[in-house]
Amino acid sequence: MNRKNIIIIYCDDLGYGDLSCYGSDTVRTPHLDDLAAGGVRFTNLYSNSPVCSPSRASLLTGLYPAKAGVTGILGGKRGTHGLPAAKTTIAAALKAHGYSTALVGKWHLGTAADNSPNAHGFDEFFGFKAGCIDYYSHIFYWEQAGGVNPVHDLWHNGEEVWENGRYMTEMITEKAVHFIERETAGQRPFFLYVPYNAPHYPMHAPAKYMERFAHLPWDRQVMAAMISAVDDGVGELVAALKRQGVYENTAIFFSSDNGPSVEARNWLDGTEDLYYGGSAGIFKGHKGSLFEGGVREPAILSCPGVIPTNQVNDGTAMMMDMFPTLLELAGLPAPEGIDGRSLHAAVTGTSEAASSPHEEVYWEYNGQLAVRKGDWKLVLNGRLDFGRPVPDAVHLSNVQDDPGERVNVKDQHPDMAEQLTALAKAWYEQVAGIEYTSS
Repeated sequence: MNRKNIIIIYCDDLGYGDLSCYGSDTVRTPHLDDLAAGGVRFTNLYSNSPVCSPSRASLLTGLYPAKAGVTGILGGKRGTHGLPAAKTTIAAALKAHGYSTALVGKWHLGTAADNSPNAHGFDEFFGFKAGCIDYYSHIFYWEQAGGVNPVHDLWHNGEEVWENGRYMTEMITEKAVHFIERETAGQRPFFLYVPYNAPHYPMHAPAKYMERFAHLPWDRQVMAAMISAVDDGVGELVAALKRQGVYENTAIFFSSDNGPSVEARNWLDGTEDLYYGGSAGIFKGHKGSLFEGGVREPAILSCPGVIPTNQVNDGTAMMMDMFPTLLELAGLPAPEGIDGRSLHAAVTGTSEAASSPHEEVYWEYNGQLAVRKGDWKLVLNGRLDFGRPVPDAVHLSNVQDDPGERVNVKDQHPDMAEQLTALAKAWYEQVAGIEYTSS
């Protein structure tokens, strides 16, 4: 059987409103727009977490973060433990069925050897293990490195490599294209995971991208330039697939780990330099928040000849659902016991496009707890980012009528608020093994 090749392209801190196919009037993303036109664009696909590491754990394992064993942002210090070795990733599942597997880009699921990409089903790894790096020196400068010395963080499998001065986004694209060219010369199907660092801080972009947005203020200009570099990379990956004659046999999923960032850590000299971190569109909240802006993501899935073109899918879905969805597109069964549910029927037209495989979906992060059931969404002890709590400890909204979660209707619908509160707390107790408290 001629199995589908599978590519996952994952951005870092990209907001729902940061692509032109999602309404951006400042960032032009023609290649991602073309990818969306060639498949399905999701409007209600959520990250499992509003921060990096847990989102990636869910994407790769098909599990809620607590079940995957990663619930917070992992540090960059060497020897940091992360995704447990016992957890089966999509790479390991595909490798067991004869796939060649590679990760080119950001890992952020542990820097210790037994938590490395190579220990989790990836035959080849080129990239960095921590949460972010300088785009040119590939050094992790920030506090989680241990608070003492910056840590160089660029690796090929288990070997530290040095590519000083090369722009990381372009290097990720180049290495990914080389993998496609090499693997298509053989007979094995391949799985390629391409998690870009962009547009996560630090705010770095070459002049050729900056010049495309010279009319914008500097902070918006550099953000647009960083996203444009990713868009060019997507175009190069698709061109390589077509050049090698395998585009028609390849499923491509594109999304982001969480919402846009308003963190004040984009500095090296001790001066906190607040910056424009991207757009959540009409949604409330940013990275670190369980309101829509922190977890609702731009997401595109293409599979020529299988997924009809120019689709818009409004069904509620989670990042963990891509594990079984991509396996089903490859004609393979998903492992038992995962939380993700396949979207295959919804995206191939064999069920209603707006249908959801979940009765409810849940989130928990840093004392916040949230649940969505149908059009109703409840957030307990919500924050707008990492440090700005909202006045209402219980916030209920109908996200169909009020997608921006601007109006709290818990007093108008007390029974729904009570029902969702009970569901959320019961779910938390089940996955975390402890009673929910906000602290």
